[in-house]
Amino acid sequence: MDPGPLGKDYLAIVNPAAGGGRSRKLLGPALDRLRAGGLEVKVAVTHAPGQATEIAREAYERGVRNFIAVGGDGTSYEVVNGLYPEALEGERPSLAFLPLGTGNSFLRDFSDRGVDHAIESLLAQRTRACDVMRLRHRTGIIHYINLLSMGFSADVATLRARRFSAWGELGYVTSIFLTLARFNRRPFPVRVEGEEGFDSRRCLFLTFNNSKFTGGTMMIAPKAEINDGLVEYVRWGPIGRLGLIRNLPGLYDGTHIQHPLAERNAVRRVEFNLDAPIDVMVDGEVLTLHCEELDVLPAALNVVA
Repeated sequence: MDPGPLGKDYLAIVNPAAGGGRSRKLLGPALDRLRAGGLEVKVAVTHAPGQATEIAREAYERGVRNFIAVGGDGTSYEVVNGLYPEALEGERPSLAFLPLGTGNSFLRDFSDRGVDHAIESLLAQRTRACDVMRLRHRTGIIHYINLLSMGFSADVATLRARRFSAWGELGYVTSIFLTLARFNRRPFPVRVEGEEGFDSRRCLFLTFNNSKFTGGTMMIAPKAEINDGLVEYVRWGPIGRLGLIRNLPGLYDGTHIQHPLAERNAVRRVEFNLDAPIDVMVDGEVLTLHCEELDVLPAALNVVA
């Protein structure tokens, strides 16, 4: 794949609803800083879920190679899925971020300074090679750059998205407590590279990571690297409610992987043997998928970070 030059021309794909409308309010000053620094930035605004994917796909077909995802994790997820698989046959695209929504967990691997760091990276033309994760499911393929999770973390995200999305931070906290009350620890049969059989043990959650953070500040995969050509697999076994509550701080500093019930591995391929579709969280988006296989597209994307 030809990496291609970064260039000064960008298409900013904007989700104006991100962060409860915060994205729309902060966009103007951010664009002024980029244009004052010599970048040419065109803007495309989305009006419905999934539209960022369509915009990115059509733009790549027209020859656009440099993109800015303006919003949260969900916006960059949609843009990535507009670029792949088409970009595998052409020039490697570049993706920058303006995290003007509720947050961008992926960008936190590089800095906790959010928008300021993102703008500085764009002006400095600072790029890094990044792997793209490819998930095949029963009805198609999706791509992501942050993480796929199933179990407790996905249950919290699903509940919040379906019942408490308008509640802001309170909706997130409420979803955590309700999920704790139900506390459904269950098996997700999975076989990672190098193992002979499927692991069908009950667990609290499984995550399949390209980067370290999720939920803004939760370091779910402290050993993940975005360009090592591997999926960072983290499993937490059937810990009890009190054990989880006691160990919650470890999810924010990465020490949870030292728990006796925790496991991690770095692999190139994962297979699933699920009986039916399940709720998963992918880069902040809640989906219901019958997962079948996960692998890595090494260094398939340039990220500006």
